[in-house]
Amino acid sequence: MNHKNLKSILRSFLEEVWNSGNFSNLENYLASSYEIKDDPGDPWNGKIINEQIFKERVSYSRNAFPDLHFDIQEMIEENDKVAVRWKMSGTHIGDLPQLPATGKTFIISGMTIYYFKDG
Repeated sequence: MNHKNLKSILRSFLEEVWNSGNFSNLENYLASSYEIKDDPGDPWNGKIINEQIFKERVSYSRNAFPDLHFDIQEMIEENDKVAVRWKMSGTHIGDLPQLPATGKTFIISGMTIYYFKDG
């Protein structure tokens, strides 16, 4: 696998899908199913995700935070994996279960490891 290409794919995925909410090329980015692991704050943690559930996941986040944005800080690759250190920001405009909209802006930092299959 071409590692430069993997980082480019991941960068496009984050920009197109998470930052813009565009699902038109989603099948080019996702496996038919995958599992969210080790993210206790994520309502989908430990669940098997398919394309439809992934769309619900992104929509859930973008409905609450319409200006949701991932800013890539660093990417590290090894074989079929890319780790990305990011800052995520947004404004809480939409209600979440048990948490009405606050209108407040947030910025958090995190890291995600993405596993690639068949490029």
